[in-house]
Amino acid sequence: MTKARSMPREKGLEKGPSVLREGYLYILNRRKSFQSDVFETRLLGQKAICMGGEEATKLFYDPEKFIREGAMPKRVQKTLTGEKGVQSLDGDKHANRKAMFMSLMSSEELDRLSAILEKKWENALDKWGNSKEIVLYEEVQNILSRTACEWAGVPLPENQVKKRTNQLVKLFETPATIGPAHWQGRHARNEADEWVEELIEKVRNGELEPPENTALFAFSWHKDLNGELLPFETAAVDVLNILRPITAISIYCCFTGLAVHQYPEEAEKLRSGDKNKLQQFVQEVRRFYPFFPFQAAKVKEDFIWNGYEFKKGTLTLLDIYGSCHDPKVWDNPELFHPERFSDWRESPFSFIPQGGGTYMGGHRCAGEYITLRVMHTCLDYLVNKMIYEVPEQDFSYSVVNMPSIPKSKMILTNVKRK
Repeated sequence: MTKARSMPREKGLEKGPSVLREGYLYILNRRKSFQSDVFETRLLGQKAICMGGEEATKLFYDPEKFIREGAMPKRVQKTLTGEKGVQSLDGDKHANRKAMFMSLMSSEELDRLSAILEKKWENALDKWGNSKEIVLYEEVQNILSRTACEWAGVPLPENQVKKRTNQLVKLFETPATIGPAHWQGRHARNEADEWVEELIEKVRNGELEPPENTALFAFSWHKDLNGELLPFETAAVDVLNILRPITAISIYCCFTGLAVHQYPEEAEKLRSGDKNKLQQFVQEVRRFYPFFPFQAAKVKEDFIWNGYEFKKGTLTLLDIYGSCHDPKVWDNPELFHPERFSDWRESPFSFIPQGGGTYMGGHRCAGEYITLRVMHTCLDYLVNKMIYEVPEQDFSYSVVNMPSIPKSKMILTNVKRK
């Protein structure tokens, strides 16, 4: 048997504080210093392996090598994803629940979502015309929470919009925070779970009848591998795994507004409404700006890869942000250059802002289709359907804070319909 070689190893004890200090750059910094796409460290009180790049991504999404059960930290489950969500499943259980999500991603359903989104954006434009200034990030949160609920068949009375939007936002803004902010996120998760559990109970007892093509209907009546309805709390987590990610696209929309402002020569190319150019710009926003920092899994069984030994049960993190800035894949990765996607050969392992691999059989984000639709609509409005001014403000954003958001959250003034 071939003897494994020593993996580059970060010296010292627990490196969790380093992750909090360096954020999105934690893995990438060490990949550069070790000159290796894989290294060993200690996280959450245990040995961990960190890796990035296209070949490492192929490995990470191999279901024969890695599993998701038990990999995600509790603080993430208690805020972002919820407990027992589809992200933590493997094998047939994962395939069963993932099919439930993918059933909503037909072109007809995505068209329906786009139509709802445009209606909500038009309504917002009417309101913005009466305001001296708006904060794009916060306004888009409102638009997207309304859109997500209507598309998913979730009732959202007007007097609850602010409350529910704030709950959904806290789910994705607080996983990496500490102290009171994190506990606010946990409280928001508990409240959101209770809200949706009550809705599912009403669906099952006939008090509420959402359309059959919606997430609330599909998830309320979905059956597991044993032919049993999902527990109320599990079905609620998965409904929120529709509402929360759609609302979180507000981060990308804020960065889209920043890119339009900071790269006017690229934005000018979009004035014709050319769908291909709009798509290239959207993809470059997703590649260039921070969104997900990394994803977690555990080694399924002992194996050797590139001479390195991976032991069963070892926590492993894939560098999402760093892989999108990998010079082995992207020419001049620190330049914002949408035209790099004009002749890009699509790969499920080279471009992974929302995870890699396949949709149906793997753990690539089912909502990626939705992200593209939402960002396309947002970009088209910003460059072709709205007139506005961008006052002086703090456009900086941190690659330490997770999630990262421009500090001013993109203030726009004198907004009007074009």
